[in-house]
Amino acid sequence: MITTIPGPSLAEFERAREVVGRVARRTPMETSRFLADRIGVPVYLKCENLQRTGSYKLRGAYNRISALTEAERARGVVAASAGNHAQGVAFAARELGIRATIFMPVGVALPKLDATRSYGADVVLAGNSIGETLEAAAVFAAQTGAVIIPPFDHADVVAGQGTLGLEILEQAPDAATIVVPIGGGGLAAGIASAAKQQAAREGRSLRIIGVQAENAAPYVASLAAGEPRQVPVVPTIADGIAVYRPGELNFAILRETIDEVVTVSEDDIARALLVLLERAKLVVEPAGAVAVAAIMTGAVKSDGPVVAVLSGGNIDPLLMQRVVAHGLAASDRYLTLSIGLPDRPGQLARVAELLAEANANVIEVLHTRHGSGLQISEVELQLSVETRGPDHRASVVEVLRRAGYDPRIVDQ
Repeated sequence: MITTIPGPSLAEFERAREVVGRVARRTPMETSRFLADRIGVPVYLKCENLQRTGSYKLRGAYNRISALTEAERARGVVAASAGNHAQGVAFAARELGIRATIFMPVGVALPKLDATRSYGADVVLAGNSIGETLEAAAVFAAQTGAVIIPPFDHADVVAGQGTLGLEILEQAPDAATIVVPIGGGGLAAGIASAAKQQAAREGRSLRIIGVQAENAAPYVASLAAGEPRQVPVVPTIADGIAVYRPGELNFAILRETIDEVVTVSEDDIARALLVLLERAKLVVEPAGAVAVAAIMTGAVKSDGPVVAVLSGGNIDPLLMQRVVAHGLAASDRYLTLSIGLPDRPGQLARVAELLAEANANVIEVLHTRHGSGLQISEVELQLSVETRGPDHRASVVEVLRRAGYDPRIVDQ
């Protein structure tokens, strides 16, 4: 089987590792007792969120740009990205002394824009979607001769990302399963090919499980069909893997190497991000947390140690604030209630007493006479409270109902 894998050979992955090693850090491999208890085998976290530029993308970008001829380097490079690929290309080009132009969508998050500029790239804001941004970058390349650096669908990029697979097996030689996020497939294809070729040389088996967001899962449909298929992409917090069609080379590699592809929901991702923050003390972006989300949902089965790849940590602080709040709600640790009250003194104090009796910590209060559907003699009280899980959440609601109130749970 190993001889049929398209794309880079094991020797090419090893050569790429020498190249990538000039700039990439050997990121930590942490253990997670919390996750190990969930699935009954040791769980390791490969912390590529701590990589330079905040994600694995530096590996593939640097390997690809390093392979350019002198004539190509003189023309400069161009890329289109809203995040991690932009930063990886900008950093790699700076290290190699090559001019980089990065096209980013008009609404790109300010931290990502500032980071890309800080690496020395010329940033052009173009298009309201990544599709329009890609078109603008292609026009620029045609007009200037700049070399386009693709985010995933290129052998040099795959070889660079695959260096992570070799690193994983060195740090966790007992790994039986590697769980990796899949967007276009560059990271998953690189890890799956490199790690499986290395495992075959060692005479042992290795499982690779890919994870996609439910709202953007082209590999599920494509693998079922036996060819790349385009799917509609619904907005997802895991925007780093929101791709509507697999890369051609990436699909060809993964068709031969991936053992399973699973999907996770928005709530699953939010819960995983919260667990990583609280339990592992790691800041991870939503796309980088999907491997942990799959473990937490029970979608990952293994008879030996599992490695979850945390592919990136570049998260906008404002998005983190929203995702953490959503994760708390999804974990039944944050509850917002709407309660209709008679408009007379003492009602707010009475509700507060009941919540105190139920050991629910009040976080936010909104008291208004202007809610829709309210009678002249009524007010609406909206309360956000901290709870300890589903049982405590239910008991808080029940305490209010026994006191004669009719609390309505407000979706987050």
